[in-house]
Amino acid sequence: MAKIVAIVNQKGGVGKTTTCVNLAAALHQQGKRILLCDFDPQANATSGMGVDKTTSNGVYDVVINGVDTEKVIVTTPYGDVLPSSKALAGAGVEMIELPGRQFLLKKALSQVADRYDFIFIDCPPSLELLTLNALCAAHTLLVPVQGEYFALEGLSDLMSTVRAVRRSMNPELQIEGVLLTMFDGRMNLSIQVAQEIKRFFPGKVYATAIPRNVRLSEAPSHGKPICAYDRLCRGAEAYDALAKEFLKKNP
Repeated sequence: MAKIVAIVNQKGGVGKTTTCVNLAAALHQQGKRILLCDFDPQANATSGMGVDKTTSNGVYDVVINGVDTEKVIVTTPYGDVLPSSKALAGAGVEMIELPGRQFLLKKALSQVADRYDFIFIDCPPSLELLTLNALCAAHTLLVPVQGEYFALEGLSDLMSTVRAVRRSMNPELQIEGVLLTMFDGRMNLSIQVAQEIKRFFPGKVYATAIPRNVRLSEAPSHGKPICAYDRLCRGAEAYDALAKEFLKKNP
């Protein structure tokens, strides 16, 4: 049965999608059976894995129209993808009318969970009904955090949402780990923020930090994860190290 990990932070631009695509691809390279579920209407993880986001409604059809999950999964050289599309943008409103609205994604993923070792959910950068579905479907959360002051403010909002979800909807939800992204070890601010985050999440911050890296920014425009675009760059080495660290905790 797959372990389901939601990659979540309500702040945008912190490297959620980059981490989702590149960690999934790095684990696939290690021989793991991976499904990336793109639950963000921007569908950047879908195109980052080389899947055309305009060909189907993907996960929207599964959660709103009851289509079988396996029918919309796309196989790529970097792992399987449950694609997103812009149709998902209105799903938060449509879900309000549906029974068990916060568990729709959980139900969709349970249909295919036995085929994979890990399922990663790329969440939208907000704390609304789509993200709530991801939090209810996940076993654990991986939280990417940028090395800057405002990142800390967002974390307390996220943790209050996580506590509320634990109380009433998903008592088993745990923090998988906190990942420092766009990290520059030469800047005092990055180092101070890293220390603060380690205090906030003792024992949960990955030893691997993802550096700022131009090649990481370029890879999505080619529809490839970093391991396929430039496997020798610093970004690729960092995600490879993260995958190994992740597997140590999840053998």
